[in-house]
Amino acid sequence: MKIAVLAGDGIGPEITEQAARVLEALAADGLSLELRAAPVGGTAYDATGEPLPSKTVALCEQADAILFGAIGGPRYDKLERSKRPEQALLRLRKHFDLFANLRPAVVYPELANASTLKPEVVAGLDLLILRELTSDIYFGQPRGIHTRDNGEREGFDTMRYTEGEIRRIAHVGFATARKRSKRLCSIDKSNVLETTQLWRDVVAEVGRGYPDVELTHMLVDNAAMQLVRNPKQFDVMLCGNMFGDILSDEASMLTGSIGMLPSASLNADGFGLYEPIHGSAPDIAGRDQANPLATILSAAMMLRYSLNQDAAATRVEQAVRTVLAQGYRTADIAEPGARTVGTREMGDAVIAALRD
Repeated sequence: MKIAVLAGDGIGPEITEQAARVLEALAADGLSLELRAAPVGGTAYDATGEPLPSKTVALCEQADAILFGAIGGPRYDKLERSKRPEQALLRLRKHFDLFANLRPAVVYPELANASTLKPEVVAGLDLLILRELTSDIYFGQPRGIHTRDNGEREGFDTMRYTEGEIRRIAHVGFATARKRSKRLCSIDKSNVLETTQLWRDVVAEVGRGYPDVELTHMLVDNAAMQLVRNPKQFDVMLCGNMFGDILSDEASMLTGSIGMLPSASLNADGFGLYEPIHGSAPDIAGRDQANPLATILSAAMMLRYSLNQDAAATRVEQAVRTVLAQGYRTADIAEPGARTVGTREMGDAVIAALRD
């Protein structure tokens, strides 16, 4: 099984290194894995002048899955948009048609106090945000900045969804809900936006084919409020691209740290890109402070969804639970008196738990 490892920028190389070490530990136990690295993002731009070189795309096309770190940083913010590191991720999503983005938010018992919300509000939380990833306002045309006749600049982006794009992500949502608690909440802004009225209508139509799944609809502003008021009311949240981006970041803080949230971006064939949902954190890059657990958990999702290695995925997830139960904490999830460790030592702890 071939894995393309795209570490990227900032803390990306540090966190992907630990996830790769975990995968190599599984390989040492007999799992057939081959990891090959390629540049992406700012690192790739520095080397080639492009955030997504053709050789990187070629490596990904030959792989069974992509393990992705993080990209971007302030030094690239003044580049023209087509050259910015973030464009690499958008292009990979579009190139491989990675339309279904799964973002679980799980509160581990040991981290209930790490959340800024009361422990009784978040304890036992286990929700999944399913985000459509290849359409909406991030890809819609026309877009740009132009100068009006009166000399004033105007920026514009276009929110677009086709019926087919909504229908296919809705089917993934209902199928996913069937494997959990059979509850799906679809998020929109249908009281204002025509695009999301179509979203609501199509999701409701698809839902008639899944009579065993309870479908509810919620406006996005109310959903943002409910996530901090009573997050355990949700199981699977089905969102468009922009709303899913915002709500999944909000949900990450329910868990105590954005450093705990993995993600999977899948196409219709099960090929996927796996990454933590946090950014490149250039302020702590190279300091051995970053939390690698979201990346390690992303590798577990890769084992389960793209490589069909459920047993190996469960081993990795259990190893993460073990190190948390043992009291290991990186700075972002550390409470007073905790055993605070760095990036590599956390990776060491997970590998040790994996081998026990």
